[in-house]
Amino acid sequence: MAVKINLLKIVESIINLDSKMRFAAIIDIKGNIKEGIMKDGKTSLKTQKEEEHFCKQVAQRRKMRQEFDRTLGKVRYVHVEREKVTQMVTYAKKHIVYFTMEPELSITTKIRLVTRIKKITSRL
Repeated sequence: MAVKINLLKIVESIINLDSKMRFAAIIDIKGNIKEGIMKDGKTSLKTQKEEEHFCKQVAQRRKMRQEFDRTLGKVRYVHVEREKVTQMVTYAKKHIVYFTMEPELSITTKIRLVTRIKKITSRL
């Protein structure tokens, strides 16, 4: 019998890793947001419709990147640095983990967060 994974608990633990975290979501392979939360006190930079559209594109990019897994190896994480926000994506077996944070964090802190998030989501 399969164990039910509490996605809300997972995104809460991700968002609580650092005060500079903004948003965390678990997305299915088709790009549907299964669970997502915005950090208390933060406001979204995108509308709900834009967020849903973005997550669909994240899933499409995963499929596109998999074409190169055999020759280049699997993607460890994706890091996009924007003026207003840092966006990061990691891939679990059956889910995609998308999270955002304030851009002023150091790269070492960002990598440490990615490593911790990958451990938290390893069973997805």
